[in-house]
Amino acid sequence: MIEIEGKLISQEIFSKQFVCDLSACKGACCIEGDAGAPLEPGEKETIESNLEFIIPHMREEGITQIKKNGVSYIDIDGEPVTTLVNEKECAFVFFDDNNTAKCSIEKAYREGKIDFMKPISCHLYPIRIKKLKFYDALDYNEWHICEPACKCGDELNVPVFRFLKEPLIRKYGEAFFKKLEIIDKELSK
Repeated sequence: MIEIEGKLISQEIFSKQFVCDLSACKGACCIEGDAGAPLEPGEKETIESNLEFIIPHMREEGITQIKKNGVSYIDIDGEPVTTLVNEKECAFVFFDDNNTAKCSIEKAYREGKIDFMKPISCHLYPIRIKKLKFYDALDYNEWHICEPACKCGDELNVPVFRFLKEPLIRKYGEAFFKKLEIIDKELSK
């Protein structure tokens, strides 16, 4: 682990290669797993305050679940996560014409209707943040459904942290990302 500005960073975000390949995985990370997407403080309220713009893009099953259970629930770790449909897929998922899972929150954002792209945990995937007593721990989450992304990353020679430049800057700022680039150069020597 490498420490930068109170963050412990797994070396795998420099050594592993990753570029999402939605044509291959079909957005499986939004419909697989054992819990919803982790939510940071304030994200639940942001989603709730923007529902009128998000709901038009949602599937009926998702709308039903959030009307019944709200936009989030507390998972087994005691953390807030997005509500699920059938205890599997995120309530905010819709499917495009190619049957690829997409995010209704992000769709509303891309249309300029809201200024919140999506939960930062989704934007940062495959990096997962674990809150420790004094640090944020940034770990690479290896998951078999992302094998096409790893293959694509290998072919394009794009390390995880570079693929996630935008969300890393969104979360921690430009100066933090520049420090990641310096560390990457040092590790590459």
